[in-house]
Amino acid sequence: MSEEARKYHEEEAIGKTYDFRVARRLVRYIKPYWRYAAAAIVLTLLTNILISTQPYFTKMAVDDFITPKRVDGIWLFALAFFGVFLFRFLFSYAQEILLNNVGQRVMFDLRTELFTKLQKQEVAYYDHYPVGRTMTRLTSDVDALNELFTSGVIDVLGDLVVIFAIIGIMFWLDWKLALVSLVTVPLLFTATNWFRKHARNGFDRVRTRNARLNAFLQEYISGAQTVQLFNAENKALSRFRHINDDYRNANIETIFYYAIFYPLVDFIGAVGIAVVIFAFGYGTLGGFSAAGAALSVGVLAAFIQYSLQLFQPIRDLSDKFNVLQAAIVASHRIFILLDRDIEITTPVAPKKTGKATGQIEFENVWFAYNDEDWVLKDVSFKVDLGESVALVGHTGSGKTTITNLIMRFYDVQKGRILVDGVDVPRLVTARSAVKLCRRFAGRIPI
Repeated sequence: MSEEARKYHEEEAIGKTYDFRVARRLVRYIKPYWRYAAAAIVLTLLTNILISTQPYFTKMAVDDFITPKRVDGIWLFALAFFGVFLFRFLFSYAQEILLNNVGQRVMFDLRTELFTKLQKQEVAYYDHYPVGRTMTRLTSDVDALNELFTSGVIDVLGDLVVIFAIIGIMFWLDWKLALVSLVTVPLLFTATNWFRKHARNGFDRVRTRNARLNAFLQEYISGAQTVQLFNAENKALSRFRHINDDYRNANIETIFYYAIFYPLVDFIGAVGIAVVIFAFGYGTLGGFSAAGAALSVGVLAAFIQYSLQLFQPIRDLSDKFNVLQAAIVASHRIFILLDRDIEITTPVAPKKTGKATGQIEFENVWFAYNDEDWVLKDVSFKVDLGESVALVGHTGSGKTTITNLIMRFYDVQKGRILVDGVDVPRLVTARSAVKLCRRFAGRIPI
């Protein structure tokens, strides 16, 4: 594959993990639906607070009912426990409805804005960017943002609430045992940081190769007839295998870090529980605790559950980091397209021609599709009313290019094109381009 063809299929890599300008820009898409988002945040906080009460219910069950073998009031306790989980279910249900509603509305707005932008792009854009890559912007990249809005930022807030709530309750129960329980937290953050650094680059490679694969498939499937005409099936298959292999390897590399990280988190969690059990046994046998008395079995049961709950949101934060990373990469690619300048625009005040003579004139026109790879070099000619000019030449000599330049699908790099004495960039609007097509149809056969 030539260097030009390689660049055509190559997807730009996004190196940044966080970009607060992008984050602020994303907030703009949520603003119309801020009431839904605010309600979802409140429900998320309430749900996670209810989650953090579960281990304390276990402590109460062990210390107040099981150990003393007491049944008085147990039905009220069971009813309260049931009520907590009922409200947790209701809050979670409403939260999911609201979040997905926001996500779908934001996706609709983004796709509409992207499609509107593509409608206004000049033809030259599609010469440099394959349709498959552009399709990736409207599908996969927008879907990544939907995942961010539905299970990313708001869930991160909920996880942070759970972490601080659990730590607060653990210190309230027994501060010494709480300090022991937190010994393994630095190990967990170290593992999370290692995973974050490696997953970031892997995620970028996966999305880059996914867009490259989509671009290749679009080009070769739409051009299947041409591929078969030139008996190039084997060449196409070889190229596809190479691109598909790169995509597979990028995914496997990312999965490798997942395969290390999650078992490592479970191992650190098991070590943390073992430390809690040891500290409880040592404290009970030694006859000391934060309150100067032996710890109850209910406190041990609560601390074990709180330790498991503490590790879960920290682990979830790593998952949310991947969602955030995918969304940041997707946002960069989407905004690159949205911010791309439209090189050929309709003049604000199109100049009207005088008497419509139908004269076409090229004055020293130079034009190239790529850099200075000139297709037309210093071309000059004039076609008057009633006159027909035939353009003859081999494929790629610029015959169709001349027609495209008259219609202003492209702008020339040097020289001028005049229609009835008016420079085309000062004349052509979307409507007048259609009129030009009708006026000059058949006058310049190619």
